[in-house]
Amino acid sequence: MDPIVIPILVAAIVVVFVVAATVRIVPQARRYNIERFGRYRRTLQPGLNFVVPVADRVNTKLDVREQVYSSDPKPVITEDNLVVNIDTVLYYQITDPRAAAYEVADYLQAIDQLTVTTLRNVIGSMDLEETLTSREEINARLRAVLDDATGKWGIRVNRVEIKAIDPPATIKEAMEKQMRAERDKRAAILHAEGERQAKILTAEGTKQKDILEAQGTQQAMILRADGEAKAVERVFQAVHHNNADPKVLAYKYLETLPQLAKSDNNTFWVIPGELTEAVRAVTSAFGDRSTMGLPGSGQPEGMPRTVADSAADEGGAPELEAGSSLPLDAATAADEVAKQAAAAVSDAKAEAEAAGAPPVPGRGQRADN
Repeated sequence: MDPIVIPILVAAIVVVFVVAATVRIVPQARRYNIERFGRYRRTLQPGLNFVVPVADRVNTKLDVREQVYSSDPKPVITEDNLVVNIDTVLYYQITDPRAAAYEVADYLQAIDQLTVTTLRNVIGSMDLEETLTSREEINARLRAVLDDATGKWGIRVNRVEIKAIDPPATIKEAMEKQMRAERDKRAAILHAEGERQAKILTAEGTKQKDILEAQGTQQAMILRADGEAKAVERVFQAVHHNNADPKVLAYKYLETLPQLAKSDNNTFWVIPGELTEAVRAVTSAFGDRSTMGLPGSGQPEGMPRTVADSAADEGGAPELEAGSSLPLDAATAADEVAKQAAAAVSDAKAEAEAAGAPPVPGRGQRADN
């Protein structure tokens, strides 16, 4: 080998080594702390940087992005002397690489211990229920303490969150029982409230129903009464306009008597005392008392025989008032009407006795008790 080549190779190796020791490329979001002969010199920024070989060296490489640190569960005693395990999550960012490297030996451990001591101070002034419901307050107080303490370390604490609060197993069981009892209580209250509302609505519905039915019955009775009043008024007007005499009314009276006896619920029927007068009024309707007289009262010859004459021959007839007589054909019709009325009365009495009613007293008699 040529003796000149060896020195050239050695010089090339030295040059490569010097260049490699001089050039430092720093990635984005990274910071390198440079020491010269063991003393802090400067902090390299991202990009291409040059240092003095052998004299300068990189002491620490730091990441200045926001980072997350999750601590292990730490036991903390509450104000009511209960031990709970609390997990925290810390969001922090290095703002001063020199201070983070030289102001504290291990900033993560320092932050962890500071978090534990702060938690014990904060939780120690709260009971368990307040601890479980005051996470926002605990987070704010932790952040204030940590931000103030880590500021001189070149670290900014952005957020502190409590990940979990685990009370003892016995406390969990008691809390579950309490929660179950509270839910059962709420369910019972809601059920009772529902039944109360249902009963109120049912009562209101029944009330409205009764009111509407009563109003409907009232309107029906009013309309029925109005109809009956108009009917009576029309009958009354017809009677008066047609100049109906008592004889027509007596005849209608006799027609109504059989209808009274036809009812299935009638077990007692009284024969009215006016029946004889009604029959007499009907029979007298077929003759004129002013022009007809009894036998021997000066009746002209050739006139038809009267009821009185026929009664004298037969030995019995409806009793007539003095001075009244009827033609024979009119008397026969009246006699038929009277017979039909008497037959209707007899049938009604027979039906009443067959139904088990007490004997019907006649006119001028009273029923035996």
